[in-house]
Amino acid sequence: MNDDSPLTALATYFGLLSLIAVGGAVTAIPDMHRYAVETVHWLNDRQFTDSFAIAQLSPGPNVMIVALIGYHVAGLAGAAVATAAMCGPTCVVAYFAAQTWNKFKAARWRIALQAALVPVSLGLIGASAFVLARAADKNIAAALVTVATVVVAVFTRISPLWLFAVAGLLGLSGWL
Repeated sequence: MNDDSPLTALATYFGLLSLIAVGGAVTAIPDMHRYAVETVHWLNDRQFTDSFAIAQLSPGPNVMIVALIGYHVAGLAGAAVATAAMCGPTCVVAYFAAQTWNKFKAARWRIALQAALVPVSLGLIGASAFVLARAADKNIAAALVTVATVVVAVFTRISPLWLFAVAGLLGLSGWL
């Protein structure tokens, strides 16, 4: 049976993605971008980066980008299906894994595995940042603002929110 339903596509993709998103939904941003923008063309680069920005600005979990993608594809039903598919399987796995994980609190292999997952998650988050920057930086001025934001965030105590505000004003004025 061939089901071309967008709801089935959302459920299948996000259900599978949820099981490999080590470190949360943000670590899966590169694959979400690859699939939603480059493979199935649900969104373009601008829509994807706008959805990510809205998800990050909104209160609540950062997994909201999944709901926004689902909404773009199939309205409220798409948002509900995508969110349930992204959260449901991992909740079930996490519940049972936590039961087992807690039995081995002092095991050397658990401590080593937990320590090894930290750089993996950081690398995936870095890849997400790279994909988003590449999609958003459509000109040299935008790229310079991105680089300046990274430099300020890494080397100073100035909140990057100030640079985001400046970038927003530059965008509104037409400079970016």
